[in-house]
Amino acid sequence: MENTLSENKMGVMPIGKLLFTMSAPMVASMLFQAFYNIVDSMFVARLSQDAMNAVSLAFPIHTLEIAFSGGTGVGINAYLSRSLGEKDYDKVNRIAGTGIFLYICTAFAFAVLGLLVAGPYYRFQTMNETIVRYGTAYVSICTGLAFALFAQMCSERLLQATGRTNLAMIPQITGAVINMIMDPILIFGLFGFPRLEVAGAAVATVIGQSIAAVIGFTLNIRRNPEIRLSGSLIRPNRKITAGIYRIGVPSIIMQISGSVMNFGLNKILIGFTEAATAALGAYYKIQSFIFMPVMGMNNALVPIVAYNLGAGNKDRVKKTAFLSMGAAVCIMIIGTLLFELIPETLLGIFTPSEELLRVGTRAFRIIAVHFPVAAISIVSISLCQAMGKPMFALITSVCRSLVFLLPSAYLLSLTGVLDNVWYSFLIGELASIILIVIFLRKTFRENGLLGKQPG
Repeated sequence: MENTLSENKMGVMPIGKLLFTMSAPMVASMLFQAFYNIVDSMFVARLSQDAMNAVSLAFPIHTLEIAFSGGTGVGINAYLSRSLGEKDYDKVNRIAGTGIFLYICTAFAFAVLGLLVAGPYYRFQTMNETIVRYGTAYVSICTGLAFALFAQMCSERLLQATGRTNLAMIPQITGAVINMIMDPILIFGLFGFPRLEVAGAAVATVIGQSIAAVIGFTLNIRRNPEIRLSGSLIRPNRKITAGIYRIGVPSIIMQISGSVMNFGLNKILIGFTEAATAALGAYYKIQSFIFMPVMGMNNALVPIVAYNLGAGNKDRVKKTAFLSMGAAVCIMIIGTLLFELIPETLLGIFTPSEELLRVGTRAFRIIAVHFPVAAISIVSISLCQAMGKPMFALITSVCRSLVFLLPSAYLLSLTGVLDNVWYSFLIGELASIILIVIFLRKTFRENGLLGKQPG
């Protein structure tokens, strides 16, 4: 274990270079994931708008899966990285083992859930039998085989927690490539394979995730010396579980609130026209190209901040925070310009109907105004999580989704004008940023990063 006793790069490399080298692989892999999501929907859209709607309406359930897998990962990342900064290597291994156990249990719960609720979930939203049939098949496969997603996420988070983001991108990109290759083959029945239509997209997703998980765990075993994976450590540990979920549960609840918000928005929008829900689905696919780089940078930010806070390097924490904030705002400004200037081109990817093109163009231009504001909120929320204040992040995210955005969308829908509903995104972001800025100042002050240091 000699090589783990030397200082990790998160404690010594210049912050600008560190943030770039750690985030660049994650940004690249997440952009690739975003590209895969668009390709996936592009092939499905060629079947029909009903097929596109079926996949779009599944987004809240997919968000729920990401909520638990990603939230658990956030807890593991911050807790493990902080222990690494404190040079407590035995604890690092116990956190890794407990984290794997938690992922297994959660994946099993989702597998059962996916098989039981897929049909009722779609019937609650629409009476269109084609959408129900497509959607039930899609969700039953993706969620019923949730072990693939959770295994992939677990293996990647362990690599990210020790700063090996360059390795974490390998399973991400490989899984996405396999998924994109298998999509048209299974959707349209090429090369002798059966034509599975929307179900084919789900099967392709599971195949890609499964292969990515195998690669991810292989890299952890062979190339991640700071974590020693052992079957004897893959078991429940009450204290470590509490530590993981003290940080992770707020992240889970934040994303659950986002899932509820998306479900509510779909219900509101489908009352106007099915093209509106398809437009929202298309928005989330294209939007991911803008938000994914910021999320990738945040995945690097959390272990860097947690490690240096654990090591007492407060100047490095502040530099990481300010550099991340500036970069995120710049990325989001570029995104706003794209959505404002070429919305028709962006929507053209999905071979839209005339109605979808008209509705989607207006939606893209109205929603994109909030992107730069969202950048500040996203980075601030991650900083609070990394510095041990997950409740601040939780309050802000839940208020944004369920107190500000969704109610305003409902109230604006009462005007009978679809365009008005899209303004709820800006209303939710402006209201929530006030909360998170207050919370972030308090977090900085309590950690001795702002004003007079405590003690």
